[in-house]
Amino acid sequence: MGVITDNLDLWQETLIGTLILFVAGGLVALILGTIVGAMRVSPIPIARAVGTVYVNTIRNTPLTLVFFAFAFALPPLLGLRLTAPVSLTLAILALGIYTATYVAETIRSGINTVPVGQAEAARALGLTFGQVMSQVVMPQAFRSVIPPMMSVFIALLKNTTVAAGFSVVNLGSIRSYMSERGENQFLVILWVMAIFVALVLLLSWAQRALENRWKVTR
Repeated sequence: MGVITDNLDLWQETLIGTLILFVAGGLVALILGTIVGAMRVSPIPIARAVGTVYVNTIRNTPLTLVFFAFAFALPPLLGLRLTAPVSLTLAILALGIYTATYVAETIRSGINTVPVGQAEAARALGLTFGQVMSQVVMPQAFRSVIPPMMSVFIALLKNTTVAAGFSVVNLGSIRSYMSERGENQFLVILWVMAIFVALVLLLSWAQRALENRWKVTR
């Protein structure tokens, strides 16, 4: 336990960094992914085309390359200096934009589970496409995709470690800091693994709780 208790400040800082990346990146991914998922099933051809191009381009690009674009290509274009807050913000955007493609496809699969007749009945009542999606389709779609959606967020949690290679403090970067303090790196890696396992188990518990609360009766 000495590797933890003797460096509690560093463990706390890196854990908070990981949680910030996860929560903020997840929020960006959920909002953007929901919009893109709706675009993918939109009756408007241009919206469908934009959604398809976005998903196929970003999802098939390695996450590391997305980080390179945000860390080295975007700042010069925007005239940004890579300070710690800027690097953190760019890392959140990179994670969110990348994960949003998986959120979009998960939501699209959930939308496809909603009977077409419900949407047609809603349209017959005079609801617009936006109203049909927000009031009829999306609530049911979200309930049916809880397990695969949680898998997406578990992957996001583990992907936060990629940010360590771009000067963003998180659990993925603690090994190098602990090495400078002379700590056993193998023990550090084992503790990092244990923390991630605990976080994933927590997400799995949240998944079961949501499934029990919002399960779809078939």
